[in-house]
Amino acid sequence: MLKAYKYKIYPNKKQEELLAKTFGCARFVYNNMLAYKNDMYEKENKSLSKLDLNNYCNRVLKEENIFLKEVDKFALTNSIYNMDNAYKKFYKGSGYPKFKSKHNNHKSYTTNYTNNNIEVDFVGNKIKLPKLKEVKAKVHRKFSGKIKNATISQKPSGKYYVSILVETDINPLPTNNNKIGIDLGIKDIVITSDGKKYENPKTLQKYEKKLTKLQRRLSRKKKESNNYIKNKKQIAKCHEKIANIREDYIHKLTHEIISENQVIISEDLGIKNMLRNHRLAKSISDVSWYKITRQLEYKSLWNRRKYIKIDKYYASSQICNICGQKNTDTKNLSIRKWECPCCKITHDRDINAAKNILNEGLRLLTI
Repeated sequence: MLKAYKYKIYPNKKQEELLAKTFGCARFVYNNMLAYKNDMYEKENKSLSKLDLNNYCNRVLKEENIFLKEVDKFALTNSIYNMDNAYKKFYKGSGYPKFKSKHNNHKSYTTNYTNNNIEVDFVGNKIKLPKLKEVKAKVHRKFSGKIKNATISQKPSGKYYVSILVETDINPLPTNNNKIGIDLGIKDIVITSDGKKYENPKTLQKYEKKLTKLQRRLSRKKKESNNYIKNKKQIAKCHEKIANIREDYIHKLTHEIISENQVIISEDLGIKNMLRNHRLAKSISDVSWYKITRQLEYKSLWNRRKYIKIDKYYASSQICNICGQKNTDTKNLSIRKWECPCCKITHDRDINAAKNILNEGLRLLTI
């Protein structure tokens, strides 16, 4: 099974310069190959494969632009393959591939493993990478297995990271007989069918005042001045801290759910449509429902759990989990508790929804 291990790296000045060159060259090749592919299709009605584009890059583009030979060749090849994947996604219904801007602060490239060109020194806290040689790193997690590739990235805050993809054996958690339904919310981020509620940490709200203050300072500074760049980096660091706190909380939450349950059932939410509600958009973005469901999905796969998503149009909040009576009054989100008009049982809105999600998921399992 493939698993990625992410480490923070500390390149020296020379390595930073080479990384900046590689990021730039990968973007340059991506944009040139995208333009070349478009031109060939418009002028000659010819569709080029990723191998055609890679051959053109090696034989023509590198000869015309000698600086491309200074950087890792795999970074350029993978840049072409990424562009080709963007085209494949376009044919499946995604947006048309866009040219990459040098002003984009999210920089990355991927290099492949061959002849021990990527190695991790767990004792000396160093990672060997093509062209860069040994780079200081914070190697906080050990792994065993075959390295497939490495993705080097630079965050807007200026910090560098490497994500190493490894083919490894994963020891699954012991099996159990527990089944759980989960309802995703805003006040409580996750509500389970057994009545447990995971509180929303409201990470963005805690740092909103600091962000506002920093952004006001930025608006008063001259663009591209030293103070402007320094202030912009402070904002990026604040955003990164918010993302890290949120990610850490969600990882702990999903690990607990996966550890305790064999079958996990949730709703398949239409998050894009929900974000159109301008009153809730910020809160929905902060709770990161997509990340929760994504982590439950791959962690279930690793640990041989069963993860099921029920239909997003299933009225989990409106149905009484005892008698099945539907109460349309609960469409009003302000109603947090309600009494079933049929069996007279009082329900907590979210716990009732989680129980209905569990029942519907178990029903689907028996079909």
